Amino acid sequence: MPLSRREFIQTTASGLALAGAPFAYAKAGKKFRTALIGSGWWGMNILKEAMASGRSKVVALCDVDENAMVAASDQVAEKSGDEPKLFKDYREMLKKAKPEIVVIATPDHWHALSAIESLASGAHVFVEKPTGHTIVESRAMVNAAERADRTVQVGLHRRIGPHHVEAMNFLKSGKVGKVGMVRAFVHGGGGKETPRENSKVPKGMDWDMYCGPAPMRPFNRKIHPGGWRNFLDFANGTLGDWGVHWLDQILWWTDELYPKSVYSTGGRPIKGKPVLNDKEQTTDAPDSQTAVYQFESFTATWEHRRFANNHAEKHRVGCYFYGTKGMLHIGWRDGWTFYPNDGKNVIKKKNQLQEPDGHNLKLLWADFLKCIDDRKKPVAHLEQAHRSSCLSLLGMLSLKLGRSVTWDGKKERIIKDEEANKLLRRKYRAPWKYPEA
Repeated sequence: MPLSRREFIQTTASGLALAGAPFAYAKAGKKFRTALIGSGWWGMNILKEAMASGRSKVVALCDVDENAMVAASDQVAEKSGDEPKLFKDYREMLKKAKPEIVVIATPDHWHALSAIESLASGAHVFVEKPTGHTIVESRAMVNAAERADRTVQVGLHRRIGPHHVEAMNFLKSGKVGKVGMVRAFVHGGGGKETPRENSKVPKGMDWDMYCGPAPMRPFNRKIHPGGWRNFLDFANGTLGDWGVHWLDQILWWTDELYPKSVYSTGGRPIKGKPVLNDKEQTTDAPDSQTAVYQFESFTATWEHRRFANNHAEKHRVGCYFYGTKGMLHIGWRDGWTFYPNDGKNVIKKKNQLQEPDGHNLKLLWADFLKCIDDRKKPVAHLEQAHRSSCLSLLGMLSLKLGRSVTWDGKKERIIKDEEANKLLRRKYRAPWKYPEA
């Protein structure tokens, strides 16, 4: 049975409240029964915007880590006065709390199952990127949304960021000229990785549910909290995390829906070989990777490294669009810049970000609500986000295969390569059932 917030706090050793400003304003419109699956830092960032909109009554929180969930419930009560019911299993939450909006901010391997069931229950969904851990999972989500006729917004907040919109308008105006190549990238510091000892599952945490359909591995603080993005059982490394944002910028610009072929290479030359045994483990995602996406009319590349900061170039993250009239950089905290071919009259625009996190969740949530009201597609709708996620997932697929793949984007199959097609999905750990597209 779900417990009230007060009851849940009484049964756990940790109930620390999270800091935050009090609830400040409200807007007119229907108030939705809202639930959050995944009550960590990022999930709470999204839920704060839901509460700040004045159009959410937070009825439930769901997390396998009860300590994080209790802390989140305290913050909800402080900001909105709501006292959500607390659950460790999203299926029970959907049945008993009956939310009208579900926010999903779990590790990637949980996106598909929780989104599909939320949609089947009749809820609208705000789900974090990438849409799925595998391509067929992601397609199953799209099909589920179409069957349910519900609104789904994906957390590709750069689609609505003011300086991104401004830069995209500049790019599409023709002032960059004909673009023949795009380079997307992110670089950062780091070095050799030391294994960390596995440890007992913390009190109040359901580790079996955390792993869910993914392989069961020993609990390790490198994974939780926050490190799961670089464990390939749960996510798809930097390409699946950062890459999907910037590859999405490319699909936003081009009229082409998907590439003809994809090739990726990379590894762990600095971090070292991954370690996983009963005693200790490391991450296993590549510390450096390059992917080449061949479209009909241009070539796009992705590159990242988790070492050697990018001080030799002007920018550390973003996209370079190389055109016949110059080069446009669309970035994050450095706004956007156009470098004309003649080197004169460089155009530089500052970022316009929602602080302190440097994202634009407020705008994305407002668009989500408007599209629910108006029954229109949101700015980061699921079909489009699925295509962007496929770029990241195809890059990881090629890396695992060690060769290029030829992609039939209409059929979402790899041409004449059954070994590769097997990687469009993966085997689930029992008793979880892989969603059928």
